[in-house]
Amino acid sequence: MNDAGVGRLLVASLHQGIAEVLPMRLDFYESWLNPAGLRDGRIGLAPMGAVLSFLRQEGEPYSEIARRAGEHTAEWMVLALPSFERRFTTSLPPRLRLWYVMRLARRLVRQTYGGSRAVVRWRAGGVGAVDLRGSLFCQVREPTDRPLCQYYCAAIGRLTALFDLDVTVQTDGCRATGAPRCLIALALRPEAGSQ
Repeated sequence: MNDAGVGRLLVASLHQGIAEVLPMRLDFYESWLNPAGLRDGRIGLAPMGAVLSFLRQEGEPYSEIARRAGEHTAEWMVLALPSFERRFTTSLPPRLRLWYVMRLARRLVRQTYGGSRAVVRWRAGGVGAVDLRGSLFCQVREPTDRPLCQYYCAAIGRLTALFDLDVTVQTDGCRATGAPRCLIALALRPEAGSQ
C-alpha cells in the first residue's frame, strides 16, 4: 500500500476490469491508473477518486467493472497465499472455513484502502453481515439511485466460492444511496453448514 493508503491490488484489479469491460476507454483511465505508477505503488487517493467518479458516469459498465475488479482482487489475494494455507483452509469444516474466509475478507478490505474497515457479525442460522466503514466506492457528493458496493460484494462472494462455501452475498444498504452505512448481507446455505 502506498502513502495515500490505496492498495496496489485495488488499482490492478480496477485496471483489469476496465480493460475487460471498456477496452476502448482504457487509455483515458490510464491517465490516472498508469502502469508505471501501478508498478511503483504511486497511485494515490486523488487519482483513485477521479477514476471512481468517472467510472460512475459510464453508467451500466460501472457495475460490471466493479464486480470483475472485486472478483480479481479475491482471486489474486488467494493466489498470493501460501499453498499450504489454501489447502489447510479448504480442509476445515464449513463453519470454521467461513470464519477464516471472513478474516480474509476483512484483510482484503483493509488492503484495498487504508481508511476502510470491515466488521463481520453472525447470528444463529448462518446469517451475517459485513459492515463496511470508509469505502472509497461509496464516497459521493450526491446520493445515487443504486448501491455502489459491488466491488466488495463480488470480492466476498468470490472468496467464499474459492473456498467451496455456498454463501449468498448481497448489498443490504449503501451510504451512496443515503443509507446510514454500507452493509453486505451474508447467508450460509444450510446444506453447506451441515457437513
